[in-house]
Amino acid sequence: MTGRTALVTGGGQNTSYPGVGYAICRVLARHGARVAVLDRNEEAAGRTVKLIAEEGGEAISVVADVTDDRACAGAVAEVVGRLGALDTVVNNVAAGDRSGLFDTTPEHYDRLMDVNLKSAWSITRHAVPVLPRGSSIVNISSVGARRRGPGLIYCVAKAGLENMTEGAATTLGPQGIRVNCIAVGAIYGAFAAKGSMTREMREQRREGTSLKSEGTSWDIAHAALFLLSDRARWISGHILPVEGGPPHRYSVEPVTSVPMGE
Repeated sequence: MTGRTALVTGGGQNTSYPGVGYAICRVLARHGARVAVLDRNEEAAGRTVKLIAEEGGEAISVVADVTDDRACAGAVAEVVGRLGALDTVVNNVAAGDRSGLFDTTPEHYDRLMDVNLKSAWSITRHAVPVLPRGSSIVNISSVGARRRGPGLIYCVAKAGLENMTEGAATTLGPQGIRVNCIAVGAIYGAFAAKGSMTREMREQRREGTSLKSEGTSWDIAHAALFLLSDRARWISGHILPVEGGPPHRYSVEPVTSVPMGE
């Protein structure tokens, strides 16, 4: 990522557990990118910037509310003005709860759609005019967008984000701009740590993965690093689940030998 300039929304660090945006900022900086840490919380953004600087990286904080389209335009302009370029975008901001399809108010529905979907559209649409050929965008979704179960507004918004990813990849491909998406599995990071998840609940989620291990924000960050880098130069419009393998909720015997043919 040396020589690249990245804008990561929701990149501030608010809790003792690393969030996805924070982890992506740190990983991109460690691999040479100049990082614009966008967050509505100035202190949280500054914390990420300080930690990057302590490791010898380069970062700036950008304070903006990404649910405000004009603020998104201003944030993109600020990044270009202060860092001189922009070629890497991560739309990470999210907010979720258990609000069902028909048990929430129109106002709350709009809020969840604004945070989880419209914010990514706003940042992307203002970034596209300044993104040069070879630029890359990664949107952060959730595996919940494609799983069966009771409908949640959060999942509807993330499904829209994945559809936008595929549409934007087709639209922007001729300009040499790649757009991909990471569908985040049941990791334990800042988002989960803010809830009331017990150790037993974490263990149940761990056992529900094929790899029988618990994911973290750093797993998402390294997947983003790949998709954003030139290593993935021929990948666009892809939805990459990072979830420890397909759901695995039945017992199997370990494979220690195989039958031989006659």
